[in-house]
Amino acid sequence: MPDPTPPDPTTLRSPLYGTMDRIPGGTMVIPLVLGAVVATTAPGFLELGSFTTALFATPMPLMALVIFATGMQITPRSIGPVAGTTGALLLGKTLVPGLLVVALGVAVGLDGILGISILALLATFDNSNGGIWLAFTGKYGTRTDRGAYVASAMNDGPFFTMLFIGAAGLGSIPLDAFAAAIIPLVLGIFVGNIDHRWTEIMRPVPNIVIPFFAFGLGTGIDLSAILTGGVTGIVLGLVVTPFTGGTTYLAYRFLLRRGKRSGIGFAAGTTAGNSIVTPAIIASADPRFEQYVDVATVQVATAVLISALTAPLVAAWFLRRNGTLSDPDQDGLDARGEPRPASASDSPESASSTPR
Repeated sequence: MPDPTPPDPTTLRSPLYGTMDRIPGGTMVIPLVLGAVVATTAPGFLELGSFTTALFATPMPLMALVIFATGMQITPRSIGPVAGTTGALLLGKTLVPGLLVVALGVAVGLDGILGISILALLATFDNSNGGIWLAFTGKYGTRTDRGAYVASAMNDGPFFTMLFIGAAGLGSIPLDAFAAAIIPLVLGIFVGNIDHRWTEIMRPVPNIVIPFFAFGLGTGIDLSAILTGGVTGIVLGLVVTPFTGGTTYLAYRFLLRRGKRSGIGFAAGTTAGNSIVTPAIIASADPRFEQYVDVATVQVATAVLISALTAPLVAAWFLRRNGTLSDPDQDGLDARGEPRPASASDSPESASSTPR
């Protein structure tokens, strides 16, 4: 006898987005690979013109929209209470690793080492995955740690990579190209600060747009680059967490003096999904980098996935080793893992909140 119960209309037969979302960086990596497959097997599809070509083969406008929406999340209200922690994160995760990569580039040239170009190294090391940081600090960090998520909004995109390359003389980044790259972010910051309603409206834009521009970016990748860049990308991804997470750990330990909870800094040792587009943007500003784009893009995409897995594991190991793998807020502890005084509820730290 057939089941009279009607099917639940909310049940998805093919949970495409859910499947991608369960994979770290999957909402960007999977469409990227699909785009490369389509470009290789059915390039005519991308040349149909009109809306089809506009949606699937022209990622730049969508990338610009994500950058604009990211800028709207940077407000004095979100960064003020956690400025010290945000600064330490930017120093440990962006400035120090970026300067070290630049020094390597000056020593060995743009080709880099082990088949990993300086472009790929910078695009991988000078940014962080804010989603991983929020997820980890939401469970094991303080309100101050979670609020420092704004550092991920500030180091997201190609801006620091452009700055490092131009300042070190590794490439010629014209001033107008740099300005063109940061104008969407600056406008986003301006609009977000004068109209908070727009900030809320634009908040879901990255989740909506990223799979589409990732597909478009993939259409410009040669599949042979995936075979070449995949192995070195794994190596690059395995290095990201101990290297950049390690420098962030040092910032937590010696600048913020977090003591036994300094291991949480390793959770910043990730690569942001948006950094996958950085090689293409840099090459558009300086054609000398074009030869590195295909392989670097795949290497960065692989590093996004690998580092998203390793960073929480390493951070959790350090915290467990020091007996601090717990929620400090629920345990009544301060940022250093020490008992919080009774009046702590009135302190600036407890008054701050996670950016919405």
